[in-house]
Amino acid sequence: MSTVQATARHKVVVIGSGFGGLFGTKALRRAPVDVTMLAKTTHHLFQPLLYQVATGILSEGEIAPPTREVLSGQDNAQVLLGEVTDIDLTARTVTSHVLGRETVTPYDSLIVAAGAAQSYFGNDHFSEHAPGMKSIDDALELRGRIFGAFEMAELGANRGDDVDHLLTFVVVGAGPTGVEMAGQIAELAHRTLRRDFRAINTRSARVILLDAAPQVLPPFGQKLGAKAKSELEDLGVEVILGAMVTDVDERGIEMKFKDGRVERINTVTKIWAAGVQASPLGKTLAEQSGAPLDRAGRIGVNPDLTLPGHPEVFVVGDMIALDNLPGVAQVAIQGAKYAAKEIHHRLDGKAPQEPFKYFDKGSMAIISRFNAVAMVGKLRLTGIIAWLMWLAVHLVYITGFKNRVTAVMHWFVSFLGRGRSERTTTEQQIFARAALARLRRGATDLVSDPGAYDAARAMLETTRQELEAKAAEEARLTDSGARGVHSDA
Repeated sequence: MSTVQATARHKVVVIGSGFGGLFGTKALRRAPVDVTMLAKTTHHLFQPLLYQVATGILSEGEIAPPTREVLSGQDNAQVLLGEVTDIDLTARTVTSHVLGRETVTPYDSLIVAAGAAQSYFGNDHFSEHAPGMKSIDDALELRGRIFGAFEMAELGANRGDDVDHLLTFVVVGAGPTGVEMAGQIAELAHRTLRRDFRAINTRSARVILLDAAPQVLPPFGQKLGAKAKSELEDLGVEVILGAMVTDVDERGIEMKFKDGRVERINTVTKIWAAGVQASPLGKTLAEQSGAPLDRAGRIGVNPDLTLPGHPEVFVVGDMIALDNLPGVAQVAIQGAKYAAKEIHHRLDGKAPQEPFKYFDKGSMAIISRFNAVAMVGKLRLTGIIAWLMWLAVHLVYITGFKNRVTAVMHWFVSFLGRGRSERTTTEQQIFARAALARLRRGATDLVSDPGAYDAARAMLETTRQELEAKAAEEARLTDSGARGVHSDA
């Protein structure tokens, strides 16, 4: 175990490198504090564009720049890799782990921006065959599964096999992520790949969007939801609503309707975009503070985003249950900036801020090229105008000039033409997650434990000393002519 060295300055620990973690850290640039960001990945992920990595439009580097590079110019910030497993509110320490190595980091102020994970509504075993869309690993696995399905279908068709299950793609969840993913798979099959295969016709592929809700895009209202459903169907997407997934296996998915009817869809490629659950750190904080948790694991916080009874702890983003705030990037960004400003105010002896108030900058979802839906205030926009707004907003929030330039180039190729430059897939992408899950401790089982390594090093050092002594004795015997000479000793 290692402990981060304490300093005389006010210590701020930020948990998470997502929108909340990154913007909170950057907002403390000019504050008289030392900031330590703890994150389980080495990158900042622009999660709204994960589906474009999965469908071959963008590379992972364009939406996930290294956090160290982003913060390299901020002298009062350091980044430590590790998944936070415990927070001690009494001792004011954060414990993180990576590959069996434990680090304890003390804090004076804490910003918890650990985000949310995919929710399978109590059926976590579904994840084995239906990956979510929350990480780069998820997107690369889905890319391998999607493009791999077409490859296996071509191989099977050449043998005369039935390949319908390989050319059927099911997206579970009709929120923004599900709508965008279904639309891009449809465009992939109907435009991008239509000339690339000989034994199969990719335009005959089935793309199904499935949800238990009665409409597409519920947060966008009935009008935009109906418009999105109509546009998806024009693309060739089959939209099935009011159907709850009851089983998922390697070869298919089972769904149950309100009338009790059960149907099965034979499909190899399933994508889960149906729900989210807050980081388990919410439960850790609730147990120590007495703060309430809702059904999604989000923790109740004070109007100033602090943890009840702990004014030094701020919780932001998808983890909080406050005023029915949505789980979107802007909530995390604005909350993190608010928390950072409050910390700065306290150190400067200024009065507290007014309670946190979220400014809704609108919501949007892309359906296909040149076609999107957008909701900004009372405005409800569709078509190319909404698509151009989507383009502008995403360019603003992609981190780094280099990434913006390359993203525009890839969008130009994909939307004006039909090519997708990021179609490389490997077996490792598809199967690595499942292989690691079969190890008792995951990737930790693939490296030596710190103690075992130290013990091995000590043994090697002892062995080396013994070998050096033996070599010296051999040389002495030779040089002194003592070999073969009788000794009474």
